[in-house]
Amino acid sequence: MSRVLLVEDDRSLGSTLTERLRKEGFETEWNSTLADARRAFEQGGWDVVILDVGLPDGSGFDLARRIKAVSSTPIMFMTASSSAENRLEGFEIGADEFIPKPFHLKELFIRIRRVLETRATRHVVSLGRETIDLQAMAIVHEDGSREYPQSRDFQVLRLLIESAPRVVSRDEILDRVWGEDRFPTPRAVDNAIVRLRQLLGRAGAGAIRSVRGIGYQWSEIEGEDNGV
Repeated sequence: MSRVLLVEDDRSLGSTLTERLRKEGFETEWNSTLADARRAFEQGGWDVVILDVGLPDGSGFDLARRIKAVSSTPIMFMTASSSAENRLEGFEIGADEFIPKPFHLKELFIRIRRVLETRATRHVVSLGRETIDLQAMAIVHEDGSREYPQSRDFQVLRLLIESAPRVVSRDEILDRVWGEDRFPTPRAVDNAIVRLRQLLGRAGAGAIRSVRGIGYQWSEIEGEDNGV
């Protein structure tokens, strides 16, 4: 059974959605504030987060950034504002769906299932003789042995994979993986890339492309290393 974390401050809508999601076969937990949603998310095991943008204690976008920095959990935004700016911000964060209110429940269920089906195909990424298990945060070698990169290194790898084919700047990587309050240097990103390439071998050297003056790109095409 897929587990849904619902974050919605409207009591009537939250109650209705929770009831209907459960009837549709989804294990659902409903939270109405960012603080409660953060605590619930940290318990782990969620298959999708359905997130209202306007919440009483902050913006759903802030929670989404935090989620995307540490996991590959799909996010579906709900909002009464359908402005282009809101949609753009949501998709830049990494939203899988953006649902304007009001919406038809049947359409919501269809979109949830589509997101879950898409997610299922991205749990594992094959790269030459290596396999990247995004859920287990592991690199699986040809002989079946597993290596577990440092948590922050793996977050960098996952960010690149999920952002492909977009080039991700060093500043964005620092912001989303290290956080603004830690004040790391761009060299921290470069060092993480070096470690990841070593773990992934020849294929990894080609798949993680350096884009001079900008950052890095996941290409999944074996080739020459462009250097840091």
